[in-house]
Amino acid sequence: MNAILKFLFPVKPDNTNVSLFLLAIRLLFGVLLLTHGIQKFNNFEALSGGFPDPLGVGSEVSLVLAILGEVACSLGFIFGALYRLALIPMIFTMCVAFFVIHQNDPFGQKELAFIYLVVFVLMYIIGPGKYALDRFVAIPLSKKK
Repeated sequence: MNAILKFLFPVKPDNTNVSLFLLAIRLLFGVLLLTHGIQKFNNFEALSGGFPDPLGVGSEVSLVLAILGEVACSLGFIFGALYRLALIPMIFTMCVAFFVIHQNDPFGQKELAFIYLVVFVLMYIIGPGKYALDRFVAIPLSKKK
C-alpha cells in the first residue's frame, strides 16, 4: 500500500526551477485542454448526436467521457490534485483522438492530439513537481517511514 501511495503522491523533483517549469507546463497545457472541454460542454446538444463513438457506448456517453477527461481531469492536472490519476483519462482521450478518430487524417490534422499525448505522457512520468496539491499528501507520507 505504501508503494502505491508513494507512486500516486510523488515527492520529487524538489528543485525549484524544475518545479516552476512543471507548474508552467501544467498551467499551459491544462488550460488549453480545459478550453476544448468547455467548448464541448457548451455545445453539448449540437455535438451529442454526431460525436464519434470509438468505444461503442453511444455518441452522448462518448461526449460526456471526453468532457470529463478534458474538464475535470484538466483541473486535477492544473492543480496537481490526484495528478497521475487525472492524467490517465487525459492520455486515453488523446490516444483515442490520435490513433482512432484521426487515424486516416493527414498528420497536420492529428498533430495537436499527438502533442497533447506526448506532453501528458512525459508529465505522467516526471510528476507534478513541488507546487502541487498532492505535495500536501506526499510530504506526510514520506515522513511515515
